Amino acid sequence: MSWNNGYGMGTQPSGTPWTGADGAAGAPRPLDQLPKYARDTTPENPWPVNLLSRKWHDVIDRWPTVWIEGQIVEINARRATSVYITLRDNFEDVSISVNGFGAFAQMARGFKQGDRVVVHGKADLWVKQTRLSLRGDDIRKVGVGDLKEQIDELRRKLKGEGLFDAANKVPLPEFPKNIGLICAPQARAEGDVITNVMLRWPTVDFTVQHVHVQGPQCPPEVVDAIRRLDADPNVDVIIVARGGGSFEDLIGFSDEGVVRATAACVTPIVSAIGHEDDWTLIDLAADVRASTPTDAAKRVVPDVREQQQLIANAIGTMRMRIGAMVDNETRLVEGYANRPSLTRPQTMLDPYQRQIDDAVRTMRIGLTRIVDDEQLRVEKLEATLRALSPQSTLDRGYAVLQTADGHVVDDAATLKAGDEITVTLRRGAVVAQTTKIVEP
Repeated sequence: MSWNNGYGMGTQPSGTPWTGADGAAGAPRPLDQLPKYARDTTPENPWPVNLLSRKWHDVIDRWPTVWIEGQIVEINARRATSVYITLRDNFEDVSISVNGFGAFAQMARGFKQGDRVVVHGKADLWVKQTRLSLRGDDIRKVGVGDLKEQIDELRRKLKGEGLFDAANKVPLPEFPKNIGLICAPQARAEGDVITNVMLRWPTVDFTVQHVHVQGPQCPPEVVDAIRRLDADPNVDVIIVARGGGSFEDLIGFSDEGVVRATAACVTPIVSAIGHEDDWTLIDLAADVRASTPTDAAKRVVPDVREQQQLIANAIGTMRMRIGAMVDNETRLVEGYANRPSLTRPQTMLDPYQRQIDDAVRTMRIGLTRIVDDEQLRVEKLEATLRALSPQSTLDRGYAVLQTADGHVVDDAATLKAGDEITVTLRRGAVVAQTTKIVEP
């Protein structure tokens, strides 16, 4: 008879099907046909995975209980009846999984990430995945978690030095030509950044620096990568990217050297560490904090479609405004062209012609008055002159006596007999010669 011992079915490494007790291909073999000890296994007669896992479980189950000390870097106590904890060594980069149920789960609910604790429990192997953990039955707090406290203390120290001040932040370039990317080799974060950047702004280039993003090698490699990219004149902006992880996995990005190198970086730098809820000290020192690597890609480059739409809108607005200006100027020119001054230019001279006519009329009146006045004055002077003129005397019957040389004789004593004299009458003159002088 054949029986199923629960070890499952499969094939040998040589490809020959396992044969059960009844000879059926693929049926599990009885336990007594399998090697008793690991040293007796061969490629033709191996142990099924299930058997090895169960043997390890049986061995580990005989281990004694133990008290261990460490710091909680992850805790999942969402269910009331179970709790799962990742406990990290206080000094080394070593972690262990701790789980528990019932009373232990109730005790652990009061703890949080960063707490330093001691846990009592027993080693346990989960057969289904051959996973080793510590099944806890007691947990006690022994002080504030060193790691979280150190990070908080470092944060306060660097903040006091002004490394996180907004005045130190550098604005991102609007249209970068080259992006420096710091990430793990073949990491999903690298693909997320490059893919999303190329979808938004295909003309950009990348300068990629591959580093360890967790463990003791992480901080020095990240610092060196930041300095290399910052010194590269072709790099316009730097992205430090890493996918999600536990508090322990991301601890390298809270290293003091990494934070100082980030704060000292002249090139704009974007931190994209973990997910939305993950925070590290590099996020505080970076010029921009992105929630994810994909978010970082959207922040460092514009969307080419949005830019094209902006350009199209700007061109439309420009054309509309230029059209409005041309229409206004056209209406203005048409208004000028339709004015009477342009359609009948002579009307522009009418006011001035009236002014000239009025001035000529006024001038004529004024000149006429002046001439009349002067004519009257001349007539008066002429009358006066005539009244005083010798001719008027002559006209009254008198005569004017002159010597031969033209002197008027007004005294008879100035003449002697025989002198030639001229006698001017009202009409004409008489030349005569004196014959006798009569003294008064």
